[in-house]
Amino acid sequence: MAQFIDRAKIFVQGGHGGNGCVAFRREKFVPKGGPAGGSGGKGGDVILEADRNVHTLLDFKYKRHYKAERGRHGEGNKRSGKSGKDLIIKVPVGTVVKDAETGEVLGDLTEHGQRLVVARGGRGGRGNAEFATPTRQAPDFAEPGEPGEERWIELELKLLADVGLVGFPNAGKSTFLSRISAAKPEIADYPFTTLRPILGVTEVDGHSFVVADIPGLIEGAHKGKGLGHEFLRHVERTKLLLHLIDLTDQTRTPEEAFEAINRELSLYSPKLAEKPQIVVGTKIDALSDRSVIERLKRYFEEKGYPFFAVSAVTGEGMNELMRFVSRKLKEIENAEEGKENSG
Repeated sequence: MAQFIDRAKIFVQGGHGGNGCVAFRREKFVPKGGPAGGSGGKGGDVILEADRNVHTLLDFKYKRHYKAERGRHGEGNKRSGKSGKDLIIKVPVGTVVKDAETGEVLGDLTEHGQRLVVARGGRGGRGNAEFATPTRQAPDFAEPGEPGEERWIELELKLLADVGLVGFPNAGKSTFLSRISAAKPEIADYPFTTLRPILGVTEVDGHSFVVADIPGLIEGAHKGKGLGHEFLRHVERTKLLLHLIDLTDQTRTPEEAFEAINRELSLYSPKLAEKPQIVVGTKIDALSDRSVIERLKRYFEEKGYPFFAVSAVTGEGMNELMRFVSRKLKEIENAEEGKENSG
Protein backbone atom coordinates (compact mmCIF):
# COMPACT_ATOMS: atom_id res chain seq x y z
CA MET A 1 0.00 0.00 0.00
CA ALA A 2 1.19 3.53 -0.71
CA GLN A 3 2.39 5.91 1.90
CA PHE A 4 0.60 9.22 2.29
CA ILE A 5 2.79 12.31 2.30
CA ASP A 6 1.18 15.68 2.82
CA ARG A 7 4.35 17.75 2.40
CA ALA A 8 7.02 17.74 -0.28
CA LYS A 9 9.95 19.91 -1.33
CA ILE A 10 10.98 20.09 -4.99
CA PHE A 11 13.40 22.03 -7.18
CA VAL A 12 11.92 23.72 -10.25
CA GLN A 13 13.79 25.42 -13.09
CA GLY A 14 12.39 27.27 -16.09
CA GLY A 15 13.98 26.50 -19.45
CA HIS A 16 16.87 28.71 -20.58
CA GLY A 17 16.20 31.08 -23.46
CA GLY A 18 17.83 30.23 -26.78
CA ASN A 19 20.80 32.31 -27.97
CA GLY A 20 20.42 34.90 -30.70
CA CYS A 21 22.21 34.13 -33.98
CA VAL A 22 24.84 36.16 -35.88
CA ALA A 23 24.30 35.64 -39.62
CA PHE A 24 24.40 37.66 -42.84
CA ARG A 25 22.58 37.46 -46.15
CA ARG A 26 24.70 37.29 -49.29
CA GLU A 27 23.34 40.13 -51.43
CA LYS A 28 25.03 42.39 -53.92
CA PHE A 29 25.46 46.00 -52.84
CA VAL A 30 24.41 45.22 -49.22
CA PRO A 31 27.25 45.44 -46.67
CA LYS A 32 28.12 41.87 -45.66
CA GLY A 33 24.83 40.88 -47.27
CA GLY A 34 22.80 42.43 -44.42
CA PRO A 35 22.26 40.99 -40.91
CA ALA A 36 20.00 37.95 -40.91
CA GLY A 37 20.47 36.35 -37.50
CA GLY A 38 17.19 35.31 -35.83
CA SER A 39 16.39 35.57 -32.12
CA GLY A 40 16.40 32.64 -29.72
CA GLY A 41 13.16 31.11 -28.43
CA LYS A 42 11.83 31.66 -24.91
CA GLY A 43 12.42 28.89 -22.39
CA GLY A 44 9.42 26.91 -21.13
CA ASP A 45 7.74 27.73 -17.82
CA VAL A 46 7.28 25.25 -14.97
CA ILE A 47 3.55 25.25 -14.14
CA LEU A 48 1.68 23.47 -11.35
CA GLU A 49 -1.85 22.38 -12.21
CA ALA A 50 -4.45 21.20 -9.70
CA ASP A 51 -5.99 17.89 -10.74
CA ARG A 52 -8.86 16.20 -8.91
CA ASN A 53 -7.54 12.78 -9.99
CA VAL A 54 -4.28 13.26 -8.06
CA HIS A 55 -4.75 12.55 -4.36
CA THR A 56 -1.30 12.60 -2.77
CA LEU A 57 2.13 14.21 -2.99
CA LEU A 58 3.70 10.76 -2.99
CA ASP A 59 5.33 11.05 -6.43
CA PHE A 60 7.39 14.04 -5.28
CA LYS A 61 9.15 11.84 -2.74
CA TYR A 62 10.79 9.92 -5.59
CA LYS A 63 11.36 12.70 -8.13
CA ARG A 64 12.44 16.08 -6.79
CA HIS A 65 13.99 17.97 -9.74
CA TYR A 66 11.87 19.43 -12.53
CA LYS A 67 13.16 21.43 -15.48
CA ALA A 68 11.24 22.88 -18.44
CA GLU A 69 12.54 22.67 -22.01
CA ARG A 70 15.00 25.32 -23.18
CA GLY A 71 14.31 27.60 -26.13
CA ARG A 72 15.98 26.81 -29.46
CA HIS A 73 18.75 29.07 -30.73
CA GLY A 74 18.04 31.57 -33.50
CA GLU A 75 19.13 30.72 -37.05
CA GLY A 76 20.07 32.50 -40.26
CA ASN A 77 17.54 34.02 -42.66
CA LYS A 78 15.99 35.71 -39.60
CA ARG A 79 14.55 32.43 -38.40
CA SER A 80 13.61 32.66 -34.71
CA GLY A 81 14.27 29.71 -32.45
CA LYS A 82 11.26 27.71 -31.27
CA SER A 83 10.08 28.37 -27.71
CA GLY A 84 10.66 25.58 -25.18
CA LYS A 85 7.65 23.54 -24.05
CA ASP A 86 6.11 24.39 -20.69
CA LEU A 87 6.41 21.66 -18.06
CA ILE A 88 3.01 20.96 -16.47
CA ILE A 89 3.19 19.24 -13.08
CA LYS A 90 -0.09 17.81 -11.73
CA VAL A 91 -0.74 18.27 -8.01
CA PRO A 92 -3.77 17.50 -5.82
CA VAL A 93 -6.53 20.08 -5.45
CA GLY A 94 -5.90 21.82 -2.11
CA THR A 95 -2.11 22.17 -2.52
CA VAL A 96 -0.52 25.27 -1.00
CA VAL A 97 2.74 26.32 -2.70
CA LYS A 98 5.48 28.18 -0.81
CA ASP A 99 8.96 29.48 -1.65
CA ALA A 100 11.18 27.15 0.41
CA GLU A 101 13.72 29.87 1.18
CA THR A 102 11.46 32.77 2.15
CA GLY A 103 8.32 30.91 3.23
CA GLU A 104 6.27 33.22 0.98
CA VAL A 105 3.01 31.65 -0.18
CA LEU A 106 3.10 31.61 -3.98
CA GLY A 107 -0.38 30.24 -4.44
CA ASP A 108 -3.20 28.02 -3.16
CA LEU A 109 -4.54 25.63 -5.79
CA THR A 110 -8.11 25.10 -4.64
CA GLU A 111 -9.93 24.26 -7.89
CA HIS A 112 -9.55 21.57 -10.54
CA GLY A 113 -7.62 22.94 -13.52
CA GLN A 114 -6.22 25.95 -11.63
CA ARG A 115 -2.61 26.75 -12.66
CA LEU A 116 0.35 28.49 -11.07
CA VAL A 117 3.65 29.40 -12.78
CA VAL A 118 6.42 28.59 -10.27
CA ALA A 119 9.50 29.12 -12.50
CA ARG A 120 9.44 31.29 -15.62
CA GLY A 121 11.47 30.40 -18.67
CA GLY A 122 14.30 32.72 -19.73
CA ARG A 123 13.83 35.25 -22.53
CA GLY A 124 15.43 34.35 -25.83
CA GLY A 125 18.47 36.40 -26.91
CA ARG A 126 18.07 38.79 -29.85
CA GLY A 127 19.80 37.92 -33.11
CA ASN A 128 21.99 40.44 -34.93
CA ALA A 129 19.14 41.38 -37.29
CA GLU A 130 17.46 43.06 -34.30
CA PHE A 131 20.42 45.38 -33.77
CA ALA A 132 20.61 46.83 -37.29
CA THR A 133 20.17 50.62 -37.51
CA PRO A 134 20.74 53.14 -40.32
CA THR A 135 24.15 53.91 -38.80
CA ARG A 136 25.02 50.31 -37.82
CA GLN A 137 24.08 48.28 -40.82
CA ALA A 138 26.15 45.17 -40.17
CA PRO A 139 26.12 44.37 -36.42
CA ASP A 140 28.28 41.33 -35.79
CA PHE A 141 26.97 40.43 -32.36
CA ALA A 142 23.86 38.85 -30.79
CA GLU A 143 22.52 38.31 -27.27
CA PRO A 144 22.76 35.08 -25.33
CA GLY A 145 19.50 33.68 -23.98
CA GLU A 146 18.60 34.43 -20.37
CA PRO A 147 18.62 31.60 -17.83
CA GLY A 148 15.27 30.33 -16.56
CA GLU A 149 14.15 31.05 -13.00
CA GLU A 150 15.00 28.38 -10.48
CA ARG A 151 13.94 27.83 -6.89
CA TRP A 152 13.10 25.24 -4.27
CA ILE A 153 9.40 25.18 -3.47
CA GLU A 154 7.41 23.47 -0.72
CA LEU A 155 4.10 21.79 -1.44
CA GLU A 156 1.67 21.34 1.41
CA LEU A 157 -1.57 19.46 0.96
CA LYS A 158 -4.45 21.02 2.85
CA LEU A 159 -6.98 18.52 1.63
CA LEU A 160 -6.47 15.71 4.10
CA ALA A 161 -8.69 13.05 2.66
CA ASP A 162 -11.47 11.99 0.35
CA VAL A 163 -13.02 9.94 3.15
CA GLY A 164 -13.13 10.93 6.83
CA LEU A 165 -13.65 8.39 9.61
CA VAL A 166 -15.76 9.85 12.42
CA GLY A 167 -17.02 8.33 15.64
CA PHE A 168 -16.29 8.12 19.34
CA PRO A 169 -12.69 7.32 20.41
CA ASN A 170 -13.68 3.68 21.08
CA ALA A 171 -15.22 3.13 17.64
CA GLY A 172 -12.17 1.26 16.28
CA LYS A 173 -11.12 3.77 13.65
CA SER A 174 -7.37 3.14 13.98
CA THR A 175 -7.81 -0.60 13.58
CA PHE A 176 -10.13 -0.01 10.65
CA LEU A 177 -7.58 2.22 8.89
CA SER A 178 -4.73 -0.20 9.52
CA ARG A 179 -6.84 -2.89 7.85
CA ILE A 180 -7.46 -0.93 4.63
CA SER A 181 -3.99 0.61 4.23
CA ALA A 182 -0.45 0.23 5.49
CA ALA A 183 0.26 3.96 5.55
CA LYS A 184 2.74 5.48 7.97
CA PRO A 185 2.11 9.13 7.20
CA GLU A 186 4.47 12.05 7.48
CA ILE A 187 2.18 14.85 8.59
CA ALA A 188 2.43 18.19 10.32
CA ASP A 189 1.84 18.43 14.05
CA TYR A 190 -1.37 20.25 14.80
CA PRO A 191 -0.63 22.87 17.48
CA PHE A 192 -4.01 22.70 19.19
CA THR A 193 -3.91 19.07 20.25
CA THR A 194 -1.57 16.22 20.98
CA LEU A 195 -3.85 13.96 18.97
CA ARG A 196 -2.91 13.59 15.34
CA PRO A 197 -5.03 12.52 12.40
CA ILE A 198 -3.75 9.35 10.76
CA LEU A 199 -3.94 9.13 6.98
CA GLY A 200 -3.72 6.24 4.61
CA VAL A 201 -4.10 5.53 0.92
CA THR A 202 -6.26 2.60 -0.01
CA GLU A 203 -6.92 1.13 -3.44
CA VAL A 204 -10.06 -0.64 -4.61
CA ASP A 205 -10.11 -2.14 -8.11
CA GLY A 206 -7.54 0.40 -9.39
CA HIS A 207 -9.27 3.42 -7.75
CA SER A 208 -7.09 4.93 -5.03
CA PHE A 209 -8.27 7.42 -2.44
CA VAL A 210 -7.11 8.93 0.84
CA VAL A 211 -8.80 8.04 4.13
CA ALA A 212 -8.29 10.02 7.34
CA ASP A 213 -8.83 8.68 10.84
CA ILE A 214 -10.20 11.80 12.53
CA PRO A 215 -9.17 11.62 16.22
CA GLY A 216 -12.27 10.94 18.30
CA LEU A 217 -14.77 13.76 18.38
CA ILE A 218 -16.05 14.46 21.85
CA GLU A 219 -19.25 16.18 22.87
CA GLY A 220 -18.50 19.89 22.99
CA ALA A 221 -16.07 19.77 20.05
CA HIS A 222 -18.08 22.48 18.29
CA LYS A 223 -17.21 24.85 21.18
CA GLY A 224 -13.51 24.29 20.58
CA LYS A 225 -13.04 21.51 23.13
CA GLY A 226 -10.80 18.59 22.24
CA LEU A 227 -9.82 19.00 18.62
CA GLY A 228 -11.53 22.34 18.21
CA HIS A 229 -12.30 24.31 15.08
CA GLU A 230 -8.94 24.14 13.35
CA PHE A 231 -9.06 20.43 12.71
CA LEU A 232 -12.80 20.22 12.12
CA ARG A 233 -12.24 22.67 9.25
CA HIS A 234 -10.16 19.99 7.55
CA VAL A 235 -13.00 17.49 7.91
CA GLU A 236 -15.17 19.85 5.86
CA ARG A 237 -12.97 19.20 2.84
CA THR A 238 -13.69 15.46 2.74
CA LYS A 239 -16.23 14.18 0.20
CA LEU A 240 -17.68 11.37 2.27
CA LEU A 241 -17.86 10.41 5.96
CA LEU A 242 -17.70 6.87 7.31
CA HIS A 243 -19.46 7.00 10.67
CA LEU A 244 -18.04 4.16 12.77
CA ILE A 245 -20.07 2.87 15.73
CA ASP A 246 -18.83 0.31 18.27
CA LEU A 247 -21.57 -2.35 18.41
CA THR A 248 -20.12 -3.74 21.65
CA ASP A 249 -20.32 -0.41 23.54
CA GLN A 250 -22.22 -0.86 26.82
CA THR A 251 -22.36 2.87 27.71
CA ARG A 252 -24.67 4.01 24.89
CA THR A 253 -26.79 2.44 22.18
CA PRO A 254 -25.60 2.62 18.54
CA GLU A 255 -28.46 5.02 17.82
CA GLU A 256 -27.40 7.31 20.70
CA ALA A 257 -23.76 7.26 19.57
CA PHE A 258 -24.79 8.16 16.01
CA GLU A 259 -27.02 11.05 17.14
CA ALA A 260 -24.40 12.44 19.57
CA ILE A 261 -21.66 12.65 16.92
CA ASN A 262 -24.01 14.07 14.28
CA ARG A 263 -25.20 16.69 16.77
CA GLU A 264 -21.59 17.85 17.16
CA LEU A 265 -21.08 17.94 13.40
CA SER A 266 -24.24 19.98 12.77
CA LEU A 267 -23.57 22.39 15.65
CA TYR A 268 -20.12 23.06 14.21
CA SER A 269 -21.20 23.32 10.58
CA PRO A 270 -24.51 22.48 8.90
CA LYS A 271 -22.50 21.99 5.69
CA LEU A 272 -20.49 19.26 7.39
CA ALA A 273 -23.59 17.50 8.69
CA GLU A 274 -24.93 17.35 5.13
CA LYS A 275 -21.94 15.35 3.88
CA PRO A 276 -22.93 11.91 2.59
CA GLN A 277 -22.46 9.38 5.39
CA ILE A 278 -22.12 5.64 5.44
CA VAL A 279 -22.80 4.09 8.86
CA VAL A 280 -20.42 1.28 9.80
CA GLY A 281 -21.06 -0.98 12.78
CA THR A 282 -17.69 -2.26 14.02
CA LYS A 283 -16.36 -5.15 16.13
CA ILE A 284 -18.93 -7.70 14.97
CA ASP A 285 -16.38 -10.42 15.75
CA ALA A 286 -17.04 -9.67 19.46
CA LEU A 287 -20.87 -9.67 19.21
CA SER A 288 -22.65 -12.45 21.06
CA ASP A 289 -26.04 -11.61 19.50
CA ARG A 290 -25.94 -10.71 15.81
CA SER A 291 -29.65 -9.98 15.50
CA VAL A 292 -28.78 -6.36 16.33
CA ILE A 293 -27.18 -6.02 12.86
CA GLU A 294 -30.47 -6.50 10.95
CA ARG A 295 -32.29 -4.14 13.32
CA LEU A 296 -29.66 -1.40 12.81
CA LYS A 297 -29.61 -1.96 9.05
CA ARG A 298 -33.38 -1.29 8.91
CA TYR A 299 -33.10 1.69 11.29
CA PHE A 300 -30.33 3.51 9.40
CA GLU A 301 -31.54 2.70 5.89
CA GLU A 302 -34.98 4.10 6.79
CA LYS A 303 -33.16 7.31 7.69
CA GLY A 304 -31.41 7.25 4.30
CA TYR A 305 -27.98 6.02 5.45
CA PRO A 306 -26.33 2.92 3.95
CA PHE A 307 -25.34 0.54 6.79
CA PHE A 308 -22.54 -2.03 6.87
CA ALA A 309 -21.40 -4.28 9.72
CA VAL A 310 -17.70 -5.21 9.73
CA SER A 311 -14.82 -6.58 11.71
CA ALA A 312 -11.52 -4.85 11.07
CA VAL A 313 -9.83 -7.63 13.07
CA THR A 314 -11.06 -10.59 10.99
CA GLY A 315 -11.78 -8.61 7.80
CA GLU A 316 -15.43 -9.73 7.69
CA GLY A 317 -17.56 -7.33 5.60
CA MET A 318 -14.60 -5.08 4.74
CA ASN A 319 -14.32 -5.83 1.01
CA GLU A 320 -18.02 -5.24 0.41
CA LEU A 321 -17.87 -1.95 2.33
CA MET A 322 -14.76 -0.61 0.56
CA ARG A 323 -16.18 -1.43 -2.89
CA PHE A 324 -19.30 0.52 -1.95
CA VAL A 325 -17.15 3.45 -0.72
CA SER A 326 -15.20 3.46 -3.99
CA ARG A 327 -18.41 3.49 -6.07
CA LYS A 328 -19.91 6.24 -3.92
CA LEU A 329 -16.79 8.41 -4.26
CA LYS A 330 -16.86 8.04 -8.04
CA GLU A 331 -20.53 9.09 -8.06
CA ILE A 332 -19.72 12.19 -5.99
CA GLU A 333 -16.73 13.08 -8.19
CA ASN A 334 -18.79 12.61 -11.38
CA ALA A 335 -21.57 14.79 -9.97
CA GLU A 336 -19.06 17.53 -9.10
CA GLU A 337 -17.60 17.32 -12.59
CA GLY A 338 -21.08 17.51 -14.13
CA LYS A 339 -21.89 20.65 -12.13
CA GLU A 340 -18.66 22.32 -13.26
CA ASN A 341 -19.29 21.44 -16.91
CA SER A 342 -22.91 22.65 -16.84
CA GLY A 343 -21.87 25.81 -14.95
